Amino acid sequence: MQQSVIMDASRLHRTVIRLSHEIAERNEGMEEVVLIGVKRGGEVVALRIRDYFAKAYGQSVPCGGIDIGITRDDLVTEFFVPDATPNDLGFDVTGKTVVLCDDVLHTGRTAVAAIEAIFHLGRPKKIQLLVLLDRGGREVPVRADYVGKNAPTSHQEYVRVCLKELGAEEDKLIITKEKAC
Repeated sequence: MQQSVIMDASRLHRTVIRLSHEIAERNEGMEEVVLIGVKRGGEVVALRIRDYFAKAYGQSVPCGGIDIGITRDDLVTEFFVPDATPNDLGFDVTGKTVVLCDDVLHTGRTAVAAIEAIFHLGRPKKIQLLVLLDRGGREVPVRADYVGKNAPTSHQEYVRVCLKELGAEEDKLIITKEKAC
């Protein structure tokens, strides 16, 4: 199997720290910021950023995960509705700056579905998109405000995101020709 590690555990850790600092700088304080991660990988990223804010700045930032299954335009049809869990973050997004976190940005459809899901929860002041990896290949006009790494890939390549919180032995991002983990 041909694969290329584009982010190992150490680099991923440094990237989360850098992205956390960028969020703090751009928003001049974290009082009105909330973190929302796209389940599953984006939620892990959001939780890691939340934990770093608590450690580095002593600030508690509201954080939660959203399920976008029901809002994906390429999954929902009149014959098939994917399983989805109700989104209850435990905090209000109205008037807040939402930092929407995801692991990989590719076509942009996940980001659009996540934004739609957020608007079902309230009316944020603004939404900023954060991704660990931007692999290009947009199908909709979406761009991330915070990018860990740019790595253009072909449609024949896949990005595997391995995170300990999701059962991986070690953290890493891999570009491979095989879809399955």
